[in-house]
Amino acid sequence: MRKLILSAALVAASVFGMSAQAADVPLEAGKTYVELSKPVPVATPGKIEVVELFWYGCPHCYAFEPTINPWVEKLPQDVNFVRIPALFGGPWDAHGQLFLTLEAMGVEHKVHQAVFVAIQKEHKKLATPDEMAKFLATQGVDKDKFLATFNSFAIKGQMTKARELAKQYEVTGVPTMVVNGKYRFDLGSAGGPEATLNVADQLIAKERAAQ
Repeated sequence: MRKLILSAALVAASVFGMSAQAADVPLEAGKTYVELSKPVPVATPGKIEVVELFWYGCPHCYAFEPTINPWVEKLPQDVNFVRIPALFGGPWDAHGQLFLTLEAMGVEHKVHQAVFVAIQKEHKKLATPDEMAKFLATQGVDKDKFLATFNSFAIKGQMTKARELAKQYEVTGVPTMVVNGKYRFDLGSAGGPEATLNVADQLIAKERAAQ
């Protein structure tokens, strides 16, 4: 698994060195995207779901943020965007539990970028609940409430769900995107950050036309 993750990261690293492609990316199953053999149910029936699987410790996920965030803000009403932490053990699980806790508390949108910066730029590990709570307190998040939520049964359930979804999506690295539980693609297969979102746009249109 770790070898696959590393391979995905190396592909993404080479892609980020390329210029973004503004033109439409030709959709080709098996190349620009993979169609899952068994579709995964979406979180909100009736809406076209776009999932991004990520890890706070992934530099390529962090580099993808300035491109994907403005795109998410402009998504139409019939599209539901969902972030899911990839849980591959160790710090992946710790940071995934951190994200799910912030989401459950309703503060993820306020501190998501700050957490990324702390890990990627300030080299904070945020590997333990106490480290996380102390940092988040500087961002206005209640320390005791965070710790209580972090260790709650509900978050453990969300962790189990995230693991199961990653298995169903057959994810081996991040950042990876999935449209409507059917189509999986990433920066390497699409050809770069802008091209990845171009593929997403086309697959969203494909799903909308099929409704």
